[in-house]
Amino acid sequence: MRFTGKTAIVTGSSRGIGRAIAQRLAREGALAVLCARDGASLETAVREIEAEGGRAASIALDLRRPETPAALAEFALARSGSIDVVVNNAGATKRGAFEALTDEDWADGFALKFFGAVRLTRAAWPHLKRSQGSLLFISGAGGRTPGSEFTIGGSVNAAILSFTKAMADLGIRDGVQVNTINPGTVRTARFGKRLEAFAAEHKIDVSAAERRYVEQADVTRIGEPEDIAALAAFIAGSEGRFLHGSLIDMDGGSTKTI
Repeated sequence: MRFTGKTAIVTGSSRGIGRAIAQRLAREGALAVLCARDGASLETAVREIEAEGGRAASIALDLRRPETPAALAEFALARSGSIDVVVNNAGATKRGAFEALTDEDWADGFALKFFGAVRLTRAAWPHLKRSQGSLLFISGAGGRTPGSEFTIGGSVNAAILSFTKAMADLGIRDGVQVNTINPGTVRTARFGKRLEAFAAEHKIDVSAAERRYVEQADVTRIGEPEDIAALAAFIAGSEGRFLHGSLIDMDGGSTKTI
């Protein structure tokens, strides 16, 4: 129960990695404040947390809008009076051939995952400073190892890695821990759709498609959202406090560079 009495904001927490992180932090005592655009899915996630004996609240917001990150911070403060952990997880970027990606695709990719995170960080920073709290970004392996089908995502993730280092420097002065996790391929609904398409293209079943994907990607396995959640809880907890400005690859070995 390392987060007892603490309040943790987790964005993009209606499903996937964000939902798993919110559940894990709540399980360890935090008041989890969930945010995403899908209000119904958020309510389901809150009920699941409460059914396990945890505490949670949710607010449906589109963090691409400039005013909403500050509203999320105010919502969390109204629930508990403090902000101790912020997990910037929200944001999915469009994949595809570079020639087919429009200016709008690029702008949308940065609007949520990067600018949404920047604005929430700005709004929450004074409160994290007061609580000597922890700021965590969920970026992605593509920020270190870009691919031709992931030009937007790789660029956004790389920007987050740079922002992490800059805020970590500020965090030394202000007593705020700042880190990033770079997940590799994780079993989310989005990956499930990609895997189904891969299976259909190669005329094999989904289990065989996963084995082939793992082999071709040269990784140990597909990650689970709970894998990332466990690391997030460790980093933001007392045992992980010496981690600062760290860009941690949790990707089954997909990042081959130093």
